[in-house]
Amino acid sequence: MTERGRSAVHRDADLLKVGPSAMRWEHTAEGATLVVEIDEIAVPFPARLRGTVRVRPAGFAARSFALDDAGRHRWWPIAPHAVVELDFDRPALRWRGSGYLDANLGERPLEADFTHWHWSRARRPDGSSVVLYDVARTQGNDLSLALQFQGDQLRSIEAPAVARLPPSAWRLQRATRADAGTDVTPIRTFEDGPFYARSLIDSTVDGVRAMAVHESLSLDRFVKPWCQWMLPFRMPRVLAGGG
Repeated sequence: MTERGRSAVHRDADLLKVGPSAMRWEHTAEGATLVVEIDEIAVPFPARLRGTVRVRPAGFAARSFALDDAGRHRWWPIAPHAVVELDFDRPALRWRGSGYLDANLGERPLEADFTHWHWSRARRPDGSSVVLYDVARTQGNDLSLALQFQGDQLRSIEAPAVARLPPSAWRLQRATRADAGTDVTPIRTFEDGPFYARSLIDSTVDGVRAMAVHESLSLDRFVKPWCQWMLPFRMPRVLAGGG
């Protein structure tokens, strides 16, 4: 939520703390839970955002995936399916449902090696999760991943046809993949920015229709001077101290 300086960051094997917010792993006999404690000031209209999110993975992915030929960037779908519990007091909000946890790791800025990507994750009626990931590289061939996770098991499935989605309100071009001849319906857009959009879509993959969380990222847009100028209005920067 807020970019902070090095002095505001603390990290060890089970904890990452950035200013007043932190995430940590709790280990019990029932398994591991990721606890995310959020205490921030929202923007552009200042308001306290404070609460806790608990992520209980139903399984862990044993491997990560290289996103570029040189292996400088990797994507790890840590928990393809999980139970997520949200408990906030500012604003007053409680929720429990299905969720997902992943991480991107890299040696260079994303914009150095990619122009854009489209990603989605669907929770299917049989309890499995399907992740589709299309990455456009600045050099070399583009990458397309189509993966199905069931518990700790992973298998590749055939990537379905490219399906175009309507542009976002910021005219960001969006696409996904779906079985040929089927409709893809945008249900709701959660976040709509100049270089990033996250939405809920209804689509059919491998003969199964399911809701999916979908994101589109344009790194070509991200590097534009006008976009860089706008970033602090959405993600403020505190360059010193830990508060």
